[in-house]
Amino acid sequence: MRRTTPILSLLFLTAIFLPGPAEARDPFAHTFSIVARDETTGQIGVAVQSHWFQVGSIVAWAEAGVGAVATQSFVKVDYGPKGLRLLSTGVDPQAALDALIAMDPQREVRQVAMVDARGRTAAWTGGKCIQPAGHQVGEGYSVQANLMAKDTVWPAMARAFEAAQGDLASRMLAALEAAQAEGGDIRGRQAAALIVVRAESTGNPWEDRLVDLRIDDHPQPVKELRRLLKLHRAYESMNAGDEAVAEGHIEEAVRLYTAASELAPDIVELPFWQAVTLFLAGRDEEALKIFKGVFEREERWWHLVPRLPAAGLLPDDPERLQKILDLKPKA
Repeated sequence: MRRTTPILSLLFLTAIFLPGPAEARDPFAHTFSIVARDETTGQIGVAVQSHWFQVGSIVAWAEAGVGAVATQSFVKVDYGPKGLRLLSTGVDPQAALDALIAMDPQREVRQVAMVDARGRTAAWTGGKCIQPAGHQVGEGYSVQANLMAKDTVWPAMARAFEAAQGDLASRMLAALEAAQAEGGDIRGRQAAALIVVRAESTGNPWEDRLVDLRIDDHPQPVKELRRLLKLHRAYESMNAGDEAVAEGHIEEAVRLYTAASELAPDIVELPFWQAVTLFLAGRDEEALKIFKGVFEREERWWHLVPRLPAAGLLPDDPERLQKILDLKPKA
């Protein structure tokens, strides 16, 4: 069988993506965003902030092992899912973007960026995007913005991303923070989103998204995104601790629960499970000290204790259990 050439494949794919005769009015999502791939881990992500409600639901698209897309300005959402479908066939991002732009009669009001699983990038800023508007493509990333307070916003994003340390989520968030510090969207701020997916798909989409955070309506969405990313890391550590407990690795679970508690000290539930695990490990004195502090902050956790032995989460030993119950705060 003769193989279809890449050009013919591209023509076929773009043909099936042609829009119907009637389309909904494109939403306004003038904004700044970044698409990027981490060269060390291969993780792929997209991050965005805008003065537009639920901006993440229309601008940010990512698929493990495929790539990420940001579609903004007068948003044509199609660029997200259709762009990913093209990238999934191995089409170069520039060819994929060119094909989609060619089919769009309103291309001059669009702003779109793509990065694929190999770190190849492409971006487009239409001539009728509200100024200041522009993009900057770097090694494995693209930053783009429109309707900004200054034309220095996207260069500031690029510098921040390249200089930032840490994982992909942290570096992309640094780019958003730099944009806001430079003046950001001239209308102000309202919503933000941050998505990171695996370098390769597991075959289970629910396992492929490593970070998926959205701020739909907030006076300081990027600051709130930073707070939630820290909270995400805390619960990520808690989940890993749960897995360690299930596998009988109690010392590892204690380490993970302790790390979670340190990341999010305001969340009372985290030290509670840390104490439970310590008690299971026979480190009663450490556990009781933490239990006491938890019960003083929120008594509800004391009422949960008697239910845990039946689930195997505390020893089925009335004498030992009573040590915890004796810590009930006085009325």
